[in-house]
Order: sequence, then structure tokens, then C-alpha cells
Amino acid sequence: MKTGLVRGFLAVGSWTFLSRLTGFVRDMLMFAWLGTGPVMDAFQVALSLPNMFRRFFAEGAFNTAFVPLFSKKLEGGDKPQAFARDAFSGLGFVLILFCAVALITMPLLVVAMAAGFIGDERFALAVQYSRITFPYILLISLASMIGGVLNANGRFTAAAAAPVLLNLLFVVAMLLGRWQGWDLGLTLAWATPITGLAQLGLVWWDAHRTGWSFRPTMPRLTPDMRRLLTIALPAVFAGGVVQVNLLVGRQVASQFEGAISWLSASDRLYQLPLGVVGAAVAVVLLPELSRRLRAGDEAGGQQALSRATEFGLFLTLPAAFAIAVIAGPMVSTLFERGRFDAFDTLQTSRALVVYALGLPAFVMQKILQPLYFAREDTRTPFRFALISMLVNAVVAFGLMPFIGFLAAAIGTTVASWFMVVQLWWGTQDMGQATRWDARLRRVAPRIVLSSAVMAGVLWVLNGWTDRVGMARLPELALLVLAGAGVYFLISFAVRAITLADLRRNVRR
Repeated sequence: MKTGLVRGFLAVGSWTFLSRLTGFVRDMLMFAWLGTGPVMDAFQVALSLPNMFRRFFAEGAFNTAFVPLFSKKLEGGDKPQAFARDAFSGLGFVLILFCAVALITMPLLVVAMAAGFIGDERFALAVQYSRITFPYILLISLASMIGGVLNANGRFTAAAAAPVLLNLLFVVAMLLGRWQGWDLGLTLAWATPITGLAQLGLVWWDAHRTGWSFRPTMPRLTPDMRRLLTIALPAVFAGGVVQVNLLVGRQVASQFEGAISWLSASDRLYQLPLGVVGAAVAVVLLPELSRRLRAGDEAGGQQALSRATEFGLFLTLPAAFAIAVIAGPMVSTLFERGRFDAFDTLQTSRALVVYALGLPAFVMQKILQPLYFAREDTRTPFRFALISMLVNAVVAFGLMPFIGFLAAAIGTTVASWFMVVQLWWGTQDMGQATRWDARLRRVAPRIVLSSAVMAGVLWVLNGWTDRVGMARLPELALLVLAGAGVYFLISFAVRAITLADLRRNVRR
């Protein structure tokens, strides 16, 4: 793998890891001070609405269409600055109109997200909070588009660091709110667009100082923009299908008080490895594959995909095994304090185990989708996502009467694995760049073996710590350190990774 590609993975991954850690601090304070009651449920929905549509306009449809086109223009010197400015202005114009309509129809959007709120205090709170938080979609989508420009230029730090700034501002807002005696629900709602403005400012500054200028102008429907829309529209529909999956989960959870908060807390935990690995690989792999395919370098494309998959499996599989085994101690240590009690821990842990089983699928989706997007094919993933959406809805609503809110997590996990199978099957006729190389075929089973052995050790150790009544923080620290130690020892023993590989990657 090229040194730059590895460096990109590590840059994005390390900042995303820091983002997840600061996110834990943010969520620990939120759950301790708000618990899992009506205010927390309402704010989670209010925050979910702009983040849901963000998948269309930011990391989702727009960027998956924009980044390959921009990367090719950058590679060929075909006026990339003008294209980027037109895309920035067009995206901003559409989002301003979209925000205006959303603010007017907000009660309907809340019903679409959480119909179970109707008839209790959560509904009015969610509408109020959502009208405050929704402009975040404009700010973060523009920030994400500029981040795509920076990533295509090999600059990953500012865009990857922006979520850290978000979490820190949320923490400051809560501390200030507690100190001043403000309503914490409203404090968090008003903090949301402020964090979006800060993130946009960060990436705009980094782009400006490296020669990329973004100023709003009247949008123009140039041939390049028509091409962008042609590619992006199917991705919008595909993103819509993904968001319907999220809506299914929210609708199921909204029928049970506290369930939205339980799912949100478990989501935070499994998002740590997903964000560190999956997001890092996806952000770096898409422009890399786009450049390789434009140059006709099938062998280079195969190497990039194989190393990305190896990187993803090596870190994701042990995380999934470990989370499934020690979900209880994780949730208890990180969240059980203040108004978040033992019952909340139990329910959150159950959801976390289900999400952990789907973690490898979530990461593999992020690795496989760039194979299509780099070829400007957004229609095929849309068809696959549509089928997965139906699977999710059938599983979630079908199981809800029998197992309650947990049906939402099961539906998400089953649909994710179904999506991976479809994406993999669809690459069979794409050529050499989509095939695992000999090294990956040799290493992958050894990673699985190392992860399974580690899980067995953690299961035994977890039972022992329960019997001796160890305090929560030392227990979790022991489990994490022991799991990591066993995993790396077994990995070295079976040569899933070598000391030379480890030294080389650290040096890079």
C-alpha cells in the first residue's frame, strides 16, 4: 500500500478516535444529567433529523457523486477550482430552500421520525428542539463538501478534526448551562447550529490557506453540474432508502419510553470502532480508487482495496467480538451514573450486543461501496439498499410485538449483512481491482481465529470479575487491556500480522 494511503487511514482514524472519545464525554454528561426521560428522547430525535438528511447532502449522495468527479478533474487539471465553487453554491442554494420548507413542516417530520411521541410531552419538545437544530444541516453539509475537496488533495486533518470541535462545544455548553441554571434541553438544541458553524469555519480556513476559495454565488447549471446531478440523484434515492432504515428503527423505539435513548447510547459505543475504521477507510479509499481507475491501474486498485479490507478486518473483528462479550461492563462503566440507572444499563447492553454482531457488516459496506462510486455507479447500490430496506422493515416490525424495542437493532443488523452480500455479489464482473489479493486471502482467516480466541478469554475473565465483585472502572480496564493483549499475541503467533508489518505501519 502506498505510504500516503496508510497515512490517510491513520490521520482520519486517529482524529475519528479522538472524536469518539470526546463524544463519550459528551454523552456521559448528557445521560447523567438528563437520563433517558422525555427531554432526552426529544433531543435525540431533534438531533437525528438534521443528521438524517445530512446523509443525503453531506457524506452520502452529494459527496459520493462529487468526490470521484472532482478527483478526476484534479488529476487531469480540468478546472477543479471552478467545479468546486459551482458545487458549493449549488449545494448551499438547495439546502437553504430545504431548511425553509422543513422549519414550516416540522411537526410532520417529527411524526415521520417518531410517531410514538404523539399524545405525550415528547412531541411538543421534539418539534421545538428540531426547529432550533435543523439549520445544522446547511452548515455541516457545506463543511463536508469542503472536506471532500481537502481529502481529494490528500489533506485529511481538518475535516477529521471537525467532529472533535463539535463534541467539545457541546461539553462546554452543558457545563455552562448547569452553571447558569439554563434548561439543558434548550441549551443542547441551541448548541447544535453553533457547532455546525464552527466546523464549517475550520474546514473553510484550512481550504483557504491552501489555495481553495469558497464564496457563495448564484448557482449555475453548467454541463459539469448536470453530470453531478445525474450521478447524485440515484445516490439520493439510495440515501433515502438508508434513512428509511433509520426511520424504521426510530418508529419502533418511539413506541417504548426510553428506547430511543437506549439505542442512542448503544449506537455511540459501536460507532467508536465503526468511525475509527469504517469512516477512515471510506474517506481515503474513494478518491484513491477513483484515481487508480482513471489511470487504468487495476493492480493498484486491487492493492488499495485489499489493504483497506485487511486494515478494516484487523481492527473491526476483534472489536465486534469484544463488544458482544463485555457489553454490560462497558455500558455500566461509561453511562451508569446520575439519572442513568441499572435498568437503562441492561436495556442498552442488550441492544449493543445486537449491533456488535453487525459491526463487521457496517464496515464492509463502507469498503465495498467505493468500488461502485469510483465508477460513477450509484444506481446499483440504490437497488441493493432498497432490498435491504424491505428486509429491515419486515424484521423490525415483525419482531416488535414479541421482543419490543430490540427489534429495531435486530432489523438494522440483519439488513446490514444482507447489504454486504449484495454489494459483494455485484462486484463479481468488475475485474481485478475488486478481488482480494493473495495476502488478504491468507491473513483474513487468521484474523478471525485471533478474534475468536480473544473472545473466549474475555468471556472467562468477565465471569471471574463478576464473582469477585471488582469495581467498574478497574474491571473494564482489565478486560480491555487483557483482550487487546491476547488478540495481538495470537495475531503474532498465527502471523495475522508480523512485527515487521506493525513497525512499518507505525513508522509510516
